[in-house]
Amino acid sequence: MRKIAVVIAVVAMFTVAALAADQPTKRLDNASQVIQEMTTGNAGIPDSVMRDAKCIAVIPGLVKGAFIVGGEHGDGVATCRNANGGWSAPAFFQLSGGSFGLQAGGQKTDLVMMIMNQQGMDALLKGHFKVGAEASGAAGPVGREASASGGWKAAILTYSRSKGAFAGIDLNGAELNSDHKAMQGLYGKDVTSQQALKGDVRPPAEASAFLRTVESANTSAAAH
Repeated sequence: MRKIAVVIAVVAMFTVAALAADQPTKRLDNASQVIQEMTTGNAGIPDSVMRDAKCIAVIPGLVKGAFIVGGEHGDGVATCRNANGGWSAPAFFQLSGGSFGLQAGGQKTDLVMMIMNQQGMDALLKGHFKVGAEASGAAGPVGREASASGGWKAAILTYSRSKGAFAGIDLNGAELNSDHKAMQGLYGKDVTSQQALKGDVRPPAEASAFLRTVESANTSAAAH
Protein backbone atom coordinates (compact mmCIF):
# COMPACT_ATOMS: atom_id res chain seq x y z
CA MET A 1 0.00 0.00 0.00
CA ARG A 2 2.83 2.39 0.83
CA LYS A 3 4.38 1.84 -2.61
CA ILE A 4 1.05 2.54 -4.30
CA ALA A 5 0.62 5.73 -2.27
CA VAL A 6 4.09 6.93 -3.30
CA VAL A 7 3.37 6.26 -6.97
CA ILE A 8 0.06 8.14 -6.75
CA ALA A 9 1.75 11.10 -5.04
CA VAL A 10 4.49 11.31 -7.67
CA VAL A 11 2.01 11.05 -10.54
CA ALA A 12 -0.10 13.78 -8.94
CA MET A 13 2.92 16.09 -8.70
CA PHE A 14 3.71 15.61 -12.38
CA THR A 15 0.05 16.24 -13.24
CA VAL A 16 0.08 19.54 -11.36
CA ALA A 17 3.24 20.55 -13.21
CA ALA A 18 1.61 19.73 -16.54
CA LEU A 19 -1.45 21.83 -15.69
CA ALA A 20 0.81 24.78 -14.80
CA ALA A 21 2.19 24.71 -18.35
CA ASP A 22 -1.29 25.67 -19.57
CA GLN A 23 -1.25 28.82 -17.43
CA PRO A 24 1.55 31.06 -18.77
CA THR A 25 0.52 34.11 -16.72
CA LYS A 26 0.59 32.03 -13.52
CA ARG A 27 4.04 30.76 -14.46
CA LEU A 28 5.24 34.34 -14.91
CA ASP A 29 3.86 35.27 -11.48
CA ASN A 30 5.54 32.29 -9.83
CA ALA A 31 8.84 33.04 -11.60
CA SER A 32 8.68 36.65 -10.37
CA GLN A 33 8.40 35.44 -6.79
CA VAL A 34 11.31 33.02 -7.21
CA ILE A 35 13.57 35.73 -8.67
CA GLN A 36 12.69 38.16 -5.91
CA GLU A 37 13.37 35.66 -3.14
CA MET A 38 16.57 34.21 -4.65
CA THR A 39 18.23 37.58 -5.33
CA THR A 40 17.63 39.13 -1.91
CA GLY A 41 19.25 38.38 1.41
CA ASN A 42 22.82 37.29 2.07
CA ALA A 43 22.29 33.69 0.96
CA GLY A 44 20.99 34.45 -2.52
CA ILE A 45 22.48 34.55 -6.00
CA PRO A 46 25.69 36.64 -6.00
CA ASP A 47 25.46 40.21 -7.27
CA SER A 48 28.39 39.54 -9.62
CA VAL A 49 26.47 36.67 -11.25
CA MET A 50 23.34 38.79 -11.64
CA ARG A 51 25.34 41.68 -13.16
CA ASP A 52 27.12 39.47 -15.70
CA ALA A 53 24.27 37.17 -16.73
CA LYS A 54 23.18 37.41 -20.35
CA CYS A 55 19.90 35.59 -19.71
CA ILE A 56 17.91 34.30 -16.77
CA ALA A 57 15.76 31.17 -16.83
CA VAL A 58 13.45 30.37 -13.92
CA ILE A 59 11.74 27.05 -13.17
CA PRO A 60 9.26 27.48 -10.32
CA GLY A 61 8.53 24.16 -8.65
CA LEU A 62 10.65 21.65 -10.56
CA VAL A 63 9.20 18.25 -9.69
CA LYS A 64 11.65 15.53 -8.71
CA GLY A 65 9.82 12.27 -8.32
CA ALA A 66 11.13 8.77 -8.06
CA PHE A 67 9.93 5.23 -7.65
CA ILE A 68 12.55 2.82 -9.02
CA VAL A 69 12.95 5.14 -12.03
CA GLY A 70 13.39 8.79 -11.14
CA GLY A 71 12.90 11.89 -13.18
CA GLU A 72 12.55 15.64 -13.17
CA HIS A 73 10.13 17.93 -14.93
CA GLY A 74 9.67 21.67 -14.73
CA ASP A 75 7.93 24.42 -16.67
CA GLY A 76 10.00 27.59 -16.88
CA VAL A 77 10.36 31.02 -18.40
CA ALA A 78 13.42 32.92 -19.63
CA THR A 79 14.43 36.44 -20.62
CA CYS A 80 17.66 37.85 -22.08
CA ARG A 81 19.33 41.24 -22.01
CA ASN A 82 18.69 43.29 -25.12
CA ALA A 83 20.79 45.92 -26.88
CA ASN A 84 19.32 48.87 -24.97
CA GLY A 85 20.04 47.33 -21.58
CA GLY A 86 16.51 46.13 -20.88
CA TRP A 87 15.12 42.61 -20.89
CA SER A 88 13.48 40.72 -23.71
CA ALA A 89 9.98 39.36 -24.01
CA PRO A 90 9.74 36.05 -22.14
CA ALA A 91 10.13 32.63 -23.71
CA PHE A 92 8.59 29.54 -22.14
CA PHE A 93 10.33 26.20 -21.94
CA GLN A 94 10.21 22.81 -20.28
CA LEU A 95 13.11 21.22 -18.43
CA SER A 96 13.29 17.46 -18.09
CA GLY A 97 15.79 14.85 -17.03
CA GLY A 98 16.02 11.43 -15.52
CA SER A 99 17.94 9.23 -13.13
CA PHE A 100 17.82 5.57 -12.19
CA GLY A 101 18.15 3.87 -8.85
CA LEU A 102 16.24 2.35 -6.00
CA GLN A 103 14.58 5.48 -4.72
CA ALA A 104 11.15 6.53 -3.60
CA GLY A 105 9.57 9.86 -2.81
CA GLY A 106 9.24 13.25 -4.44
CA GLN A 107 9.97 16.89 -3.86
CA LYS A 108 9.49 20.28 -5.49
CA THR A 109 12.39 22.68 -5.93
CA ASP A 110 12.61 26.18 -7.40
CA LEU A 111 15.46 26.57 -9.90
CA VAL A 112 17.21 29.51 -11.50
CA MET A 113 19.60 29.13 -14.43
CA MET A 114 21.96 32.07 -15.01
CA ILE A 115 23.24 32.05 -18.60
CA MET A 116 26.70 33.61 -18.38
CA ASN A 117 28.20 33.66 -21.87
CA GLN A 118 27.43 33.58 -25.58
CA GLN A 119 27.63 29.79 -25.75
CA GLY A 120 24.86 29.47 -23.20
CA MET A 121 22.79 32.20 -24.83
CA ASP A 122 23.10 30.59 -28.27
CA ALA A 123 21.92 27.26 -26.83
CA LEU A 124 18.93 28.94 -25.17
CA LEU A 125 18.01 30.76 -28.38
CA LYS A 126 17.82 27.45 -30.23
CA GLY A 127 14.90 26.43 -28.07
CA HIS A 128 16.30 22.98 -27.28
CA PHE A 129 19.57 21.78 -25.79
CA LYS A 130 21.07 19.52 -23.15
CA VAL A 131 22.92 21.09 -20.25
CA GLY A 132 26.52 19.92 -20.25
CA ALA A 133 26.51 18.92 -23.92
CA GLU A 134 25.81 22.05 -25.97
CA ALA A 135 26.40 24.40 -23.05
CA SER A 136 28.51 23.64 -19.99
CA GLY A 137 26.76 23.79 -16.63
CA ALA A 138 27.89 24.05 -13.01
CA ALA A 139 26.42 24.59 -9.57
CA GLY A 140 26.68 28.32 -8.97
CA PRO A 141 28.44 30.00 -6.04
CA VAL A 142 26.01 31.00 -3.28
CA GLY A 143 25.93 34.22 -1.24
CA ARG A 144 25.39 37.82 -2.32
CA GLU A 145 29.10 38.62 -1.95
CA ALA A 146 30.38 35.46 -3.61
CA SER A 147 32.24 35.72 -6.91
CA ALA A 148 31.70 33.88 -10.17
CA SER A 149 35.25 34.63 -11.32
CA GLY A 150 38.20 32.27 -11.10
CA GLY A 151 37.14 28.69 -11.67
CA TRP A 152 33.54 29.52 -12.53
CA LYS A 153 33.72 29.43 -16.31
CA ALA A 154 30.57 27.46 -17.09
CA ALA A 155 28.09 28.77 -19.63
CA ILE A 156 25.24 28.17 -17.18
CA LEU A 157 25.31 28.55 -13.39
CA THR A 158 22.37 26.92 -11.65
CA TYR A 159 20.72 27.48 -8.29
CA SER A 160 18.02 25.75 -6.28
CA ARG A 161 15.74 26.58 -3.39
CA SER A 162 13.95 23.87 -1.47
CA LYS A 163 12.22 24.40 1.87
CA GLY A 164 13.86 27.82 2.17
CA ALA A 165 17.44 26.57 1.69
CA PHE A 166 19.55 27.98 -1.18
CA ALA A 167 22.26 25.99 -2.95
CA GLY A 168 24.06 25.57 -6.23
CA ILE A 169 22.85 22.54 -8.16
CA ASP A 170 24.27 20.45 -10.99
CA LEU A 171 21.79 20.12 -13.88
CA ASN A 172 24.14 18.45 -16.36
CA GLY A 173 22.15 16.02 -18.47
CA ALA A 174 18.87 17.87 -18.13
CA GLU A 175 17.16 18.80 -21.41
CA LEU A 176 15.51 22.12 -22.16
CA ASN A 177 12.87 22.44 -24.88
CA SER A 178 10.71 25.34 -25.99
CA ASP A 179 7.13 25.17 -24.69
CA HIS A 180 5.17 25.98 -27.85
CA LYS A 181 1.77 25.62 -26.17
CA ALA A 182 2.61 28.20 -23.49
CA MET A 183 4.10 30.55 -26.11
CA GLN A 184 0.88 30.35 -28.11
CA GLY A 185 -1.14 30.92 -24.95
CA LEU A 186 0.69 34.13 -24.02
CA TYR A 187 1.25 35.66 -27.45
CA GLY A 188 -1.87 34.40 -29.19
CA LYS A 189 0.17 33.46 -32.24
CA ASP A 190 3.24 31.45 -33.23
CA VAL A 191 6.27 33.11 -31.64
CA THR A 192 9.56 31.23 -31.33
CA SER A 193 11.92 31.37 -28.37
CA GLN A 194 14.50 33.04 -30.58
CA GLN A 195 12.09 35.78 -31.67
CA ALA A 196 11.14 36.52 -28.07
CA LEU A 197 14.62 36.40 -26.55
CA LYS A 198 16.28 38.40 -29.35
CA GLY A 199 13.76 41.22 -28.95
CA ASP A 200 11.92 40.68 -32.23
CA VAL A 201 8.54 40.87 -30.46
CA ARG A 202 7.26 43.30 -27.86
CA PRO A 203 6.70 41.95 -24.34
CA PRO A 204 2.97 41.50 -23.70
CA ALA A 205 1.35 43.34 -20.80
CA GLU A 206 1.07 40.07 -18.87
CA ALA A 207 4.88 39.89 -18.69
CA SER A 208 5.34 43.38 -17.20
CA ALA A 209 5.53 42.31 -13.55
CA PHE A 210 8.02 39.52 -14.30
CA LEU A 211 10.29 41.82 -16.30
CA ARG A 212 10.12 44.52 -13.61
CA THR A 213 11.22 41.97 -11.02
CA VAL A 214 14.20 40.93 -13.16
CA GLU A 215 15.17 44.55 -13.77
CA SER A 216 14.85 45.36 -10.06
CA ALA A 217 17.17 42.48 -9.18
CA ASN A 218 19.64 43.65 -11.83
CA THR A 219 19.53 47.26 -10.58
CA SER A 220 20.10 46.11 -7.00
CA ALA A 221 23.08 43.97 -8.04
CA ALA A 222 24.59 46.82 -10.08
CA ALA A 223 24.46 49.10 -7.04
CA HIS A 224 26.78 46.83 -5.05
